[in-house]
Amino acid sequence: MPSSAPGADTPSDSTIWVVPATPPTLGVHEAHLWCLDLDAPGGAETAPDILNGEERARAARFHFERDRHRFIAGRTALRRILATYLNRTPADLVFTVGPHGKPALENLWLEFNLSHSGGCGLLAVTRGRRVGVDVERVRADFACEDIARRFFAPAEVEALSSFAPDQYATGFFRCWTRKEAYVKARGDGLSLSLQHFEVPLSTGTTRALVSSVEDPAEVERWSLRELVPAPCHLGALVVEGGAFELRTWEWAPAPAAVPAAP
Repeated sequence: MPSSAPGADTPSDSTIWVVPATPPTLGVHEAHLWCLDLDAPGGAETAPDILNGEERARAARFHFERDRHRFIAGRTALRRILATYLNRTPADLVFTVGPHGKPALENLWLEFNLSHSGGCGLLAVTRGRRVGVDVERVRADFACEDIARRFFAPAEVEALSSFAPDQYATGFFRCWTRKEAYVKARGDGLSLSLQHFEVPLSTGTTRALVSSVEDPAEVERWSLRELVPAPCHLGALVVEGGAFELRTWEWAPAPAAVPAAP
């Protein structure tokens, strides 16, 4: 799924997604981003041996098999990737949930955040820095001025009004993913109004915020990277603190075991 060739309505992107030959080491001043193909064969094959009872129960509640497979593949990849950094067994990882629903690892130093849109997933991992990531498929039928006026800051709505009609959806989802990534990094969930802070809509910027009504100092606390993880998709990564090195990886599920011939 990962590609450096964007879709017709997404900006250009030069990110190279690499399957690591050996488990990568996570530096203090690094952010690692993993691209997950949740529709890849083998992504959910070993789930019964990795997921806990609550995760298996959640998977069973999905009505459609495709959605169930994507959830299992995402949770399996999450556990396998995090366990590699921690030198632990994937099934032994214990997750907690913050007061506003953000998952975390119990009593461990690794910060992470997972997002997906359909079969495209992104997993961000940092060492001791809060992090948030969001990915969305660019859809012109969803990106509309009514939704922008309802959820975005007035300055963002005004900025979007200057976009050409064929670029409006790209601008809309650029704004949406950056706002969602920031909210997820803070871990505030729905308690933080999307209208109380403004994100930049330009490409190439590394500043996550333009302004914050609640705390103007927030503008200096967060950094941003825009992402194009797959054709016709946009993503945003928000990391606590200043400059960091972004390293991007592609997750390759372990191939399913082939039964031995009788």
